[in-house]
Amino acid sequence: MKPYLTLILLLMVQLAYAQVPKGAWKSQEPTGSTSMMIVSDNYLSIASYSVLNKYFERTEGGPFIMEGDQMIYTPEYNTADSTKIGQPIHFTVTRKDKILTLRYKDAWVWMLVDDAKDVPMAGTWHITERVQGDSGNLVKIHQSGTRKTLKILSGTRFQWIAIDPAVKGFYGTGGGTYRIENGKYTEKIEFFSRDNNRVGASLQFDWGLENGRWDHQGKSSKGDAIHEVWEKIQ
Repeated sequence: MKPYLTLILLLMVQLAYAQVPKGAWKSQEPTGSTSMMIVSDNYLSIASYSVLNKYFERTEGGPFIMEGDQMIYTPEYNTADSTKIGQPIHFTVTRKDKILTLRYKDAWVWMLVDDAKDVPMAGTWHITERVQGDSGNLVKIHQSGTRKTLKILSGTRFQWIAIDPAVKGFYGTGGGTYRIENGKYTEKIEFFSRDNNRVGASLQFDWGLENGRWDHQGKSSKGDAIHEVWEKIQ
């Protein structure tokens, strides 16, 4: 193979590698908190928290696009600084094996937790139906304006977020690990912005996935019966 063709192929491989940060990534904060970033096809969410101290520190996230090694990320929520919502941030992305570096003003270094490879649940979901009252029937959730509830999953991690980007509204978040075994979907809570006493709880659900619709039934962390449908948005 001619040298210039080899060089082109190497550049293409490096570029493609920079464009695939999908999965869950972990970083340690100077405060002692852990930051977990979940990245789907074009949406990311970051949460900083301490499981040991049952302490939720902050969260931010939103859609992004890749242009070469540049990630253009536009926050839809940021509990530490709401003035950043809607303002694009340009990160230079480099990845070497299991280390991902995002450079803006400083370098933000992340270690791979899982790459979400061949995981049908990995992605960003929004809630569309819920059983309300005693009827047992699923009811479409009325989505007004830009308020929405999302859940983003990697191969092992999850985070849900209730937000309204248009008014910079943030209404709660929670997350942790999940697993699927013996026909059950189980979440273990590592952070919960509304009530840190929920940290450590495990919630088990019956579930099904068909045509991009995720149906699950079980009990909430408060013990209330829930039946919801989520639809993948990417």
